[in-house]
Amino acid sequence: MALTQPIGEAALLGSIARLLLVLAVINLVVALLVNPWREHRASDRFPAIAQDVSIIGLFTVVATLLMRDQLLTTSAVGAVIVGFALQDTLGNFFAGLAIQTEKPFRVGQWIAVGDKEGQVAEITWRATKLRTEAGQFLIVPNSIIAKDPILNYSEPSIPTRIEVVVGVGYQHPPNQVKAALSEALTHAPLVLTTPPPDILVHDFGDFAVVYKMRFWIGDYETHEPARNQVRSAIWYTFQRANIEIPYPIAVEIGREDRPMRPPEAIASAAARLAHLDLFATLSPDQRLALAEACPEKIYQDNQVVVRQGAAGSSMFVVVSGAARVVLEPSGQEVASIEAGGFFGEMSMLTGEPRTATVRARHDMTALEISADRFRALALERPGLVEHVSTVVAARRIGLDEARAAAEAASVTPATVRKTLLERIQRFLHLP
Repeated sequence: MALTQPIGEAALLGSIARLLLVLAVINLVVALLVNPWREHRASDRFPAIAQDVSIIGLFTVVATLLMRDQLLTTSAVGAVIVGFALQDTLGNFFAGLAIQTEKPFRVGQWIAVGDKEGQVAEITWRATKLRTEAGQFLIVPNSIIAKDPILNYSEPSIPTRIEVVVGVGYQHPPNQVKAALSEALTHAPLVLTTPPPDILVHDFGDFAVVYKMRFWIGDYETHEPARNQVRSAIWYTFQRANIEIPYPIAVEIGREDRPMRPPEAIASAAARLAHLDLFATLSPDQRLALAEACPEKIYQDNQVVVRQGAAGSSMFVVVSGAARVVLEPSGQEVASIEAGGFFGEMSMLTGEPRTATVRARHDMTALEISADRFRALALERPGLVEHVSTVVAARRIGLDEARAAAEAASVTPATVRKTLLERIQRFLHLP
């Protein structure tokens, strides 16, 4: 009787030793098959969790064969107990195994699972951790992800297409609205030019024609800033083009129609013109008429007003805000134009391409004076062209001296004025 117990213990220790040896051999075999130092590595579909499951599965099979008698007595009851106790845990485990093996998404990608959306931060055997747009972590059990549809914003390609919808009054022709929306997209830096965006008439609503803008961005993480840029650009562009975004109206309510430009705004623009040497010879009534006839346009911060090298036939008077003059392609800022200043006069007078890029600083409002409007004013006011050419010639001499003093030394104001006067008369078809 005394020998039976040691023999039984020795047999048990021998079985345990064999199991440990089997476990070591299985680990070695799996490591040799998928180890990272082989020239041809295992497939990306064989992650660490799949390796662990393979080791556990093989070890369970071998342990059952080696210790069949010991395991059979408790396997049935144990399986039932473990199955009920670990139902949710096993569900998450196998769902995590499927996710890491099939890889419907990867760490760093933006996904939507049901009504949950975020950037994948970590994938474990139990849950997937998402970083929301607000910066918080959302822990989603893998069993839920396995049941719900998954929308991966980062595959199959990195550029992502998003949409912005806007309503416009029925009085505006669709082609005019689409042109304004296309211009607005050019003022949103996050919008990609390739693939090109498209603009659709989406619906005829109760109080507006609904337009849908579909455009591409480089990373879904920037979809809210991109929409913000586009919506802001739409507002400013519509203001310049006099396109109305109508108020939602459930019942008919009369409201007083106000002019697009109230009288005080016109008077303020005329006051700006009075301080410019260009229009010093005009009467107050003529300056007021010019301010009323010329459109007043608003630009958002850093928006391009005129582009260097582009054709132009108008000048701008800064009514409020400021502008900065930039040389392309270096982007060097060479001048700042405050309220009451002007730019673009050479294009208005001679039709020359723009010599520099001008961007708005903060919100800027500017009065745009076209070449046709100036021509009508010049025919009405004899001597205006001579006066303007003198002012512009003096200004251009100053700019030339600032850019190249040596070259400007050989140029006299009289020769510049004469040449400039001839070019203005030729471009505006003046006698």
